Amino acid sequence: MLRNIIIGLLAVAVIALGYWGFQEQEQKQVLSINAENNYQRAFHDLTFHLDQIEDELGTTLAMNTRRQLTPALAEVWRITSLAQAELGQLPLNSLQLGKTEEFLYKIGKFSYRTSIRDLDKEPLTDEEYQTLQTLYDHSHDIREEMREAQAYVLKNNQKWLDIDKELQATTEDEPSDNLVINNFEVMNKNVEGYSEVEWGAGLASIEDLNGEMKRALAGGKKFSKEEAKDVARKYLDLNENAAVHVADTGSGLEYPAYSLVIDDPDHEAHYYMDMSVEGGHPIWFLQERQIRDQNISLKEASDVAQAFLEENGKEGMQLIESKQYDSIGLFQFVYLQDNVRVYTDSIMVEVALDDGNVISYEAKDYLINHQERSIDEPAVSLEEAEKSVNPKVAIMEDHLALIENELGDEVLCYEFFGTINDDTYRIFINADDGQEEKVDRLERAERVYDFS
Repeated sequence: MLRNIIIGLLAVAVIALGYWGFQEQEQKQVLSINAENNYQRAFHDLTFHLDQIEDELGTTLAMNTRRQLTPALAEVWRITSLAQAELGQLPLNSLQLGKTEEFLYKIGKFSYRTSIRDLDKEPLTDEEYQTLQTLYDHSHDIREEMREAQAYVLKNNQKWLDIDKELQATTEDEPSDNLVINNFEVMNKNVEGYSEVEWGAGLASIEDLNGEMKRALAGGKKFSKEEAKDVARKYLDLNENAAVHVADTGSGLEYPAYSLVIDDPDHEAHYYMDMSVEGGHPIWFLQERQIRDQNISLKEASDVAQAFLEENGKEGMQLIESKQYDSIGLFQFVYLQDNVRVYTDSIMVEVALDDGNVISYEAKDYLINHQERSIDEPAVSLEEAEKSVNPKVAIMEDHLALIENELGDEVLCYEFFGTINDDTYRIFINADDGQEEKVDRLERAERVYDFS
């Protein structure tokens, strides 16, 4: 009898120990998923912001008024600050990236020092214009290294936790053969020769988009983690049995949000998603899988992206830009009201060109700004507005658009697309006073990287 009791107690103990071990393993898995989610977000945001730095530096070379250089350079400084923060969030402590960090820091210092100057009284010198051209060229080199690394991560299903382990095992005698690690090292080596540029000084605070998101979402219905799972499955068109892991985001965000990892059995991969607690709005998501050879056209993919937005309640969105890199189509949509493009209400969508699956979505600007507006008629004619465009620009098309100026106010503009040499620009002229409001350089076609 006693023997049976002892055996029973031991069995209970074994079961309890096994359950405790299972709970511990599950908790470690959740922590690993959350860490990987944060690393992926920081990496792809860093790549996006390095793209923006090149674009913003390029716009300064096409501007026709001193007034527009100030906000453009301030924007370079703001984006550079974000890129610095994102670089610091990646598990790259054992890599020597001091030159890259210094380069980003000095771009910010130079752009801010120049932006706070009265450019009407003290315009840019020829040397400073040459500095801008040099920075533009160098930023393109950095962007190329990061784009190649991003393409490799997406195509080869790379996890940052695995990259971190590989870094820990790397020695000087046995360098890593991981392309992502090597690209960061090459990028750092490339910027070593940029120290001859005269940068300047000056720093200040930047606008916090997270604070704007917090205000925009305040007051909405609070979604539970179970409800968040249902929203994620609906957005991604997955069945109710698809596994979804939900965790609270860290303290880095001012607004309450969930970080989700969603299983995609069809592709043997995962989606990473951030969703607001208030309102249950997916803010962004990214699918982690290898993209195969292209099977559908960019036009077909844009139709998929448009249908995806409409199915998820984003009506009245107009495609304004599409481009392709590797086997991925990237599409930017803005809200269209009374035939006016509302640029503040924008959404980015990526579609895999192998099977037409939506693999990426980003809607922070839309969630912050979307509303119905009262839009006045233009006070300046189209012909008058054209006269304010740099005469070196060959105009190809025009539209009406609502954009946000450097003061944070929405202004009605004429939008012109034109070219200078091999670069295409989008130029906004104020429809009330005919002044140049903003200039964007549009990206060229992406290189296709071959890792075979």
